[in-house]
Amino acid sequence: MTATAWDQRYLEGRDGWELGQAAPPLQQFLNEHPLSPKPPGRVLVPGCGRGHEARLLAGLGFSVTGIDISTEALREARRLDQPGVSCQWLQLDVLDPVALNKEGLAAASMIGVVEHTCFCAIDPARRGAYARSMGTLVAPGGWFLGLFWCHSRSGGPPFGSQPEQVNGLLESVGFEAAVWGPAQGGLPSRDNEWLGLWRRRS
Repeated sequence: MTATAWDQRYLEGRDGWELGQAAPPLQQFLNEHPLSPKPPGRVLVPGCGRGHEARLLAGLGFSVTGIDISTEALREARRLDQPGVSCQWLQLDVLDPVALNKEGLAAASMIGVVEHTCFCAIDPARRGAYARSMGTLVAPGGWFLGLFWCHSRSGGPPFGSQPEQVNGLLESVGFEAAVWGPAQGGLPSRDNEWLGLWRRRS
């Protein structure tokens, strides 16, 4: 889908992925799990939408960059900004390495990535490019925290995936799973969510 198509979804209220908050399993993991990444460090939120996860991370003390291809998504993210919680918002395509590098998102520039609803919005044929982008951006020793919707329904977005496929893609670009399993604390409307934390090999 193009940036214009995503803009139309926001303008017409066809944003069924919107929760009005950071995803509860991610909130719970970041606030309570013993392996949860700790600040400081620069963290990327790809396909950030209205920026709920980005603001959660900024509130925890990370330096956060949220990117999205949709002008309307970023307009909403800026509108929802909170006093004392600062994020950088950039209109970029996570699959365009030249544009990322031009805006300072160079190789190994991030200590971590938080993924939620970006992966499931990408054409499955381009998921390898997404994984390679993440593997490039995260510094050795860094991390990738993701909440994935592993459903088997046809069509999309949101496009389905299988847990072994997700883990295999990330392992192929240099990540190693520290946590990977069914998510805890999710909403009833979000069945088959899986949550994982991967570490970038040094």
